[in-house]
Amino acid sequence: MARAERLLELIQVLRRHRHPVAGQTLADELGISLRTVYRDIQTLVGQGAAIDGEAGIGFVLPPLMFTDEEIEALVLGLRWVKQADAPLARAAVNVLAKVGAVLPDDLRDSIEGVGLLAAAAHAADPIDLAPLREAIRAEHRIIIDYADAKGERTRRTVWPIAIGFFDRARVLAAWCEMRSDYRHFRTDRIAKLRLTGRRYPQRRRALMRAWREREGIPEQM
Repeated sequence: MARAERLLELIQVLRRHRHPVAGQTLADELGISLRTVYRDIQTLVGQGAAIDGEAGIGFVLPPLMFTDEEIEALVLGLRWVKQADAPLARAAVNVLAKVGAVLPDDLRDSIEGVGLLAAAAHAADPIDLAPLREAIRAEHRIIIDYADAKGERTRRTVWPIAIGFFDRARVLAAWCEMRSDYRHFRTDRIAKLRLTGRRYPQRRRALMRAWREREGIPEQM
């Protein structure tokens, strides 16, 4: 298990325990040494995690607390994401369940009672967006068969950098090798998508920065 993954798993284990848990118990659940547990806790505390306790007594992570507006923002956002492709929809459900599992009872009831709904308005995509999101993460070229507004089809090799989710459409932002420039492709007009497994020559972060500057798009959290 990579260290970053282990630190995240340690946080999750602490979240599952509502009362102080001994270091050895944490070590047994994670399959690591007690010394490693203490070292990882020190690292997490140094990064800002609010872990209470000490060796020989036990450790506890106070429950998450949200304002009413924060709960509404979280639930509305996740309900909207559930309209995306199937893997993202499942991830949204899982996130909401994980958050609800570590909240106090009164806040858990607040999540279930949020009265904000997300209505689906975009057209269905002929392609699965999950492989496209995978290509964006991996910084891989893809090949698409694309039809423009006039119905004219072209085959493009592009470097995907982002997907914009709008009310009535989803749009892929990418560097197009055919045009040697940034282009935008509505995902409902992509008839076919093929993964190449080949990295594009620039880092996506640099491409994103140049694209944002060109389009006048501010940074998003």
